[in-house]
Amino acid sequence: MNQTIRNRIAKLREAMERAGVDYYMVPTADFHNSEYVDVYFKVREYLSGFTGSNGTLVVSRDEAGLWTDGRYFIQAENELEGTGITLFRMLDEGVPTIKEYLKDHMKEGQTLGFDGRVVDTAFGCSLEKILEEKKITFAYGKDLADEVWTDRPSLPSHPVMVLDEAICGKSAGEKLEDVRKAMEKEETDAFLLSKLDDLMWLFNIRGGDVECNPVALSYAYITMKECFFFIQDTEITAELRAHAAKYGITLKDYDNIVPFLQSRTEREKVLYDGRNTSYALYCTLREKGECKDGKNPTELMKAIKNEVELAHMEEVYLKDSAAVCKFIYWLKKNVGKMKITEVTAAQYLDHLRSEIDGYLDLSFPTISGYKENAAMMHYEAVEGSCKELSPEGMLLVDSGGQYMGGTTDVTRTIVLGPVSAEIKEHFTAVAAGMLQLTNARFLYGCTGRNLDILARQPMWDRNIDYKCGTGHGVGYILNVHEGPQGIRWRFTEGQTEAVIEAGMDVTNEPGVYIEGSHGIRTENVMVAQNGVKNGDGQFMYFDTLTYVPIDLDGIEPSLLEPGQLKLLNDYHKAVYEKISPLLNEEEREWLKKETREIS
Repeated sequence: MNQTIRNRIAKLREAMERAGVDYYMVPTADFHNSEYVDVYFKVREYLSGFTGSNGTLVVSRDEAGLWTDGRYFIQAENELEGTGITLFRMLDEGVPTIKEYLKDHMKEGQTLGFDGRVVDTAFGCSLEKILEEKKITFAYGKDLADEVWTDRPSLPSHPVMVLDEAICGKSAGEKLEDVRKAMEKEETDAFLLSKLDDLMWLFNIRGGDVECNPVALSYAYITMKECFFFIQDTEITAELRAHAAKYGITLKDYDNIVPFLQSRTEREKVLYDGRNTSYALYCTLREKGECKDGKNPTELMKAIKNEVELAHMEEVYLKDSAAVCKFIYWLKKNVGKMKITEVTAAQYLDHLRSEIDGYLDLSFPTISGYKENAAMMHYEAVEGSCKELSPEGMLLVDSGGQYMGGTTDVTRTIVLGPVSAEIKEHFTAVAAGMLQLTNARFLYGCTGRNLDILARQPMWDRNIDYKCGTGHGVGYILNVHEGPQGIRWRFTEGQTEAVIEAGMDVTNEPGVYIEGSHGIRTENVMVAQNGVKNGDGQFMYFDTLTYVPIDLDGIEPSLLEPGQLKLLNDYHKAVYEKISPLLNEEEREWLKKETREIS
């Protein structure tokens, strides 16, 4: 029995009773619907004990449930054990959604509570609709966690960095012009922007308020003639003040966003993105006047990298790939000869990255899972309870870095010793899927839904699936997960399905995850490019940014079709040509063997 979590849930129920709340919902989000959040916002984690990056807790007088996706099923089962909290496996057959659960369980006239600042507008409005018949009252103005989490950390605050425009390819002024043109097309007078990575991109600045994500808590309100930027005073530097003055950006206090919106006397039609604007802010806009829910124009602009950004990314990815190659060489050379754990292996790779010119931070905490731990897609090894590596089985390492010139994300599954025929079959299938998607040729207008089968088909042929998407966009000195582009076969409510545009980068990461046995993932980052244009349309293809060998010790050549085998050999030839100049002589000899042609 996990008495700590049970006590916290009990205290929450006491706070609910005092506030007249029958059901209380706690998502995983900050005031900007960010994917990763600072510890201040990890209320769901504090109350439930579940540490995954995605999950929503719902508590009533008698029940408590947690919803999360397939990446975290195994992890959530382990962490929720003994808490009295029921795991709801999202998208599994027969499992109700949060909205369906609330509709079925809440009684007419009851009150649903949540902090309206951490629930997005789209979800809040859909709750309004589905619960309307039951005349449910929404109590969204109070964060009940404040009454339970007595030693809660303070709101994060770090000085903002202004980027050199030479590394951005476009000035903040030029980007504001593009945004105002988009506002004209939307027939709106103002634009409320809440999404943190969009804000950083727009103003060519970076922050430090979310671990591994260089963003600052902020908002912007843009009209055709004015631009207001809401940020904590403690984050404003002299450089930022000068930058803001240069581009006509008025700095305002972060906490002043609601009073500012309420005080606007101009008759304005306001554009906002309901996916990324809080329900509380939306309610303020709705009470004030006319508003229009539409996609942030900044999202697509940011996703399509310009030539300057792409040139820096190519350079950064080669250096990052070389660091991963050095790590694999070190690991294979030393496993079984010295003590190496999941944690110390990750630390060694992190150290190699830190020595690269322009290194800023990791792009996410390194995932290092040995044997069955790798079956948990977002497993986090902890000192004292992690596995020690030995010359058998496999280690899955998913990692990336933030650099002045790009953000990286790469996964390799490394064979440390003997593995079963089944594991080799799964390893080979994953490699085949990754290579097939790499080699895609497709017409402009395709989305990730059209392309996903290329990566997934070798697994589906074996009646296996991986419970996540195949690919996501990656930011430029920004968040490692970026939209609107993505590669997946199923788009759930609220997910964006976007056409793949030239200049968009996207990950390519199929996998196999067998609970209690092994996990395999091979991940590269690619950039979409325009190819031949003819009477049939604009054809497109992918350029690869990541150059790290796929472990041949896990490949069973007889399971590869001739075309797949050629793709593997061609990729390995390119890996050696591009990375060998960045290695020492001993490492080059190793890489030559690792990228040898097989048949």
